[in-house]
Amino acid sequence: RPKPCQGSLLQDSVRRYLQLPADQTVLILHAKVAQKSYGNEKRFFCPPPCVYLSGPGWKLKQEQIKARDLGEAGFRVCGYMGLDSMGSSLMETQKLSFEEQPDAKGFSCAKALYISDTDKRKHFRLVLKLFFSNGQEIGTFHSKLIKVISKPSQKKQSLKNTDLCISSGSKVSLFNRLRSQTVSTRYLSVEGGAFIASARQWAAFTLHLADERCSRSEFPLREGYIRYGSVVQLVCTDTGVTLPPLIIRKVMKQYAMLDVDEPISQLHKCAFQLQGSDRMYLCLSTDKVIQFQASPCPKEANRELLNDGSCWTIISTETVEYTFSESLACVREPVSPVPLIAALQLTGGGDVAMLEVQGEYFHAHLKVWFGDVEAETMYRSPKSLVCVVPDVSAFGSDWRWLRYPITVPLLLIRDDGLIYSSSFTFTYTPEQSCIPGQQVLSDVPQDSDKLLDSIHQEFTRTNFHLFMQT
Repeated sequence: RPKPCQGSLLQDSVRRYLQLPADQTVLILHAKVAQKSYGNEKRFFCPPPCVYLSGPGWKLKQEQIKARDLGEAGFRVCGYMGLDSMGSSLMETQKLSFEEQPDAKGFSCAKALYISDTDKRKHFRLVLKLFFSNGQEIGTFHSKLIKVISKPSQKKQSLKNTDLCISSGSKVSLFNRLRSQTVSTRYLSVEGGAFIASARQWAAFTLHLADERCSRSEFPLREGYIRYGSVVQLVCTDTGVTLPPLIIRKVMKQYAMLDVDEPISQLHKCAFQLQGSDRMYLCLSTDKVIQFQASPCPKEANRELLNDGSCWTIISTETVEYTFSESLACVREPVSPVPLIAALQLTGGGDVAMLEVQGEYFHAHLKVWFGDVEAETMYRSPKSLVCVVPDVSAFGSDWRWLRYPITVPLLLIRDDGLIYSSSFTFTYTPEQSCIPGQQVLSDVPQDSDKLLDSIHQEFTRTNFHLFMQT
């Protein structure tokens, strides 16, 4: 790796970053399960894995490359995606070309990936390799684990097999295939604040289980696994656009089954009836999402006849997001592995409070920073870093006069100056006897030093608090 940056120069760079963050984000969106192919068939992953590039750092990087007289072509991002067992040959992966969307994000998807029956694994990961078109490698990024299934389960699901069940609050994708033809696949998506059926992009939706006894205006959410006959709500994870309360029904041979209450499984066919409506179901018509009125079945009151556009396939999805900033560093190596923070654990007290940072892809070249203050960091494993919590005075605040909480962002910085931001912060909290909003005396008694000393000892011993920003 390049020589470590001088402390003061790196600190100045971190301060500039905190004032104007120029992050580069790589987001991989993929299904949680994949159906195996058999023989010569190719069951392409559905929905196809998608990659989004966002953040102002990409534009800044483009300007830096232009300044080196490499021109516009040198900045274009390209990539390859494949399964983690495919090896290094680019011929075994699918090439990705990114196009800019109206929201300025770069987008690409891998439509021709599949897993054959010769691959005996029960789980695998997707591997994404990104490059600039001038040949400079950006980095390698992995998806979350994907479970391999042979085909959708036709048996009544049991909550003992929770791998295939769908829980409230989890993310799902919905797609429709008219007459079971792959070329006619449409995905439920959101565009311009409206729900659409897209042949090109798909959205992840948070599927919430609702309390059926409450009114539509209240709609309290509850935990548990989703069962047929439940009232649910679909919320787009990207835009927050929400569909009205829906009753999820099992579909068998184009009939909605009204009396089935078993748990929902991956790749099941289902329908969504608008709660309180007269047999109205969520339906697609070409690229539009409309309402369709089902027909009653005279001979069987527990069934309603649907059309093709009202039958959806449901599947759980995963998202993994990698964020880094190389705008202030002379980075010559790939940005990967990009560390991911999952949790924080505070231990100890007194003069030495220790913070354990838990997650993935850690290495010995990382330091934990509390805002613009570097912490003494020890590498424990690829899943754990331990650091000494800096004293609050490092931020220019004397503990003697601390009256309000001080919150600083947590960063991980590589020894060549590459910054990895996170959604975690660290909060220094005053002694709890200082009630928020209480008037602070302007005149401090002369004998207050002993009292302040005792407050400081108690503060450093117990009052460090952590929270994750949402």
